[in-house]
Amino acid sequence: MIFKEETMSSEMIYNGKIINLRVDTVELPEHKYQKREIVEHPGAVGVIAINDKKEIIFVRQFRKPVEDVLLEIPAGKLEEGEEPKECAIRELKEETGYEAKNIKFLNEFYTSAGFSNEKMYLYLATDLQEGECCPDEDEYVDVINVDIKKALEMVSNNEIKDSKTIIGILLSKDLI
Repeated sequence: MIFKEETMSSEMIYNGKIINLRVDTVELPEHKYQKREIVEHPGAVGVIAINDKKEIIFVRQFRKPVEDVLLEIPAGKLEEGEEPKECAIRELKEETGYEAKNIKFLNEFYTSAGFSNEKMYLYLATDLQEGECCPDEDEYVDVINVDIKKALEMVSNNEIKDSKTIIGILLSKDLI
């Protein structure tokens, strides 16, 4: 049976730069109550940028939450009032230096709906022009180009572990 949980109360626990955390008390069937810990996030974009050589432009960076260096597509958080496409264009330029003459919406999804409301918007960027990257002051990234077939192999071999990157590669493989 599917039902909607009714929020009885909500308490903000933490307000941060990237996320907020709140705890909602919800009513379940038969007048049972449960607490739900919810991470609020403004949303983000990811960009599958593909150059004329059929290479995907990746960034490699250390990710503190998983204590590892990951290979990812360029991505970033939506700023207040920013449209996802504008964010995709901005993040691609900031993280890689590339600008795209063509940028196409691919899909949107929730990154982890069990505890967060973050929605990720994926874009395909083609007809790229190389330029200077200008990452945020706390971002340290290497830009890496990988052939799309090799990227698909890396997904199959568990060498790429970032979900937005995996989804983006799989969604774009037949569009090129």
